[in-house]
Amino acid sequence: MGMNVGGGGGDDEVVSAINTTPLVDVMLVLLIIFLITIPVATHSVKVKLPVDANTPTQTRKGNIVLAVNSNGQVFWDTTPVANHTDLLNRLVEVAKQKPQPQIQIRGDQAAKYLAVGQVVATCQEAGIAHVDFITEQPHSN
Repeated sequence: MGMNVGGGGGDDEVVSAINTTPLVDVMLVLLIIFLITIPVATHSVKVKLPVDANTPTQTRKGNIVLAVNSNGQVFWDTTPVANHTDLLNRLVEVAKQKPQPQIQIRGDQAAKYLAVGQVVATCQEAGIAHVDFITEQPHSN
């Protein structure tokens, strides 16, 4: 390693050495900034997420299919349900059966989430243990 003390030539000589001190200073500042901000960026609330087996549901004869059309109307199989109380009363009777039949909800793609959510809440209120959602497989092109 050599050091240029300056005693040799004139002032017009070209110095070909690169001064890396400003580069090292900038890199150290960036390293410190990243070390401080990474723990803040990766912090999140710890929750245990449900695991989905993604197995196809088979519609059996004893299963009950609840359909919600795009207008929010609820159907018990193919029969329209008059109101929340009617649906709740039917579901309470179903919940008493041993074993409970499986409830399958078919929601129209254009249905509002509120309508489908109310059906799920009514199932929970009635004491139904198992609720499935019926969907279609995506079309592969």
